[in-house]
Amino acid sequence: MSAKFLDHIAARHRAELYFQSHPGSPSAVRSPKVFIRCGVWTALLGKNIRHGIAGFGPTVEAALGAFDRAYLNYLRQPGEASRLDQAA
Repeated sequence: MSAKFLDHIAARHRAELYFQSHPGSPSAVRSPKVFIRCGVWTALLGKNIRHGIAGFGPTVEAALGAFDRAYLNYLRQPGEASRLDQAA
């Protein structure tokens, strides 16, 4: 197994632990894609960062927490909730 593959499995496990600790959170409900790029973890719901909802952080947990805040902020914007389902 490659190191990249093992990192992916470890990140998924850490995300699952976060979901268990925060069962009603947007990230637990929506299960965003979690990946690392240039040393920054990203949690992304949607096709890309520009047209989706994303959270960033130095750890998987920080990225998921930032995603939760971004998701809730997105829902507070008038007229945006219907576009959210298109991003998923």
